[in-house]
Amino acid sequence: MKALYTAHAVSTGDGRNGHVTGDDGLIDFDVRMPPELGGPGGAPNPELLFAAGYAACFHSALQSIARQAKVDLGASSVEASVGIGKLDGGDGFGLNAVLEVSIPGAPRSVAEGLVTKAHEYCPYSNATRGNIEVEIDLVHAAGE
Repeated sequence: MKALYTAHAVSTGDGRNGHVTGDDGLIDFDVRMPPELGGPGGAPNPELLFAAGYAACFHSALQSIARQAKVDLGASSVEASVGIGKLDGGDGFGLNAVLEVSIPGAPRSVAEGLVTKAHEYCPYSNATRGNIEVEIDLVHAAGE
């Protein structure tokens, strides 16, 4: 793959309770472990940033697929939830993701096809496929 764009970020300090910056200055903030993992909370964490990135990327893929198919999505949205937990039967931690997709402009049969194609097209879906469990739920379509 030839990269068309490469993002750069640096973590300093205490990792999940440290600071992250991007070389373009658009990211420059503290990160904190959430209270559920024993941290203080009150700042973004890596899972939140991953969820935001996956939601935006999948939504963009969905819109691209819909344009190609000449389908109006209506006021579509993608909500991503990213979980972290101990791996079953081993050391270390793993992630899972749930995407909740709303496509009020298309009937369910059309929307399901768009979601399937978007999952094949989205770079985040391609990066996670076979690596973490990703569940995609079409939570709303036209007429529902």
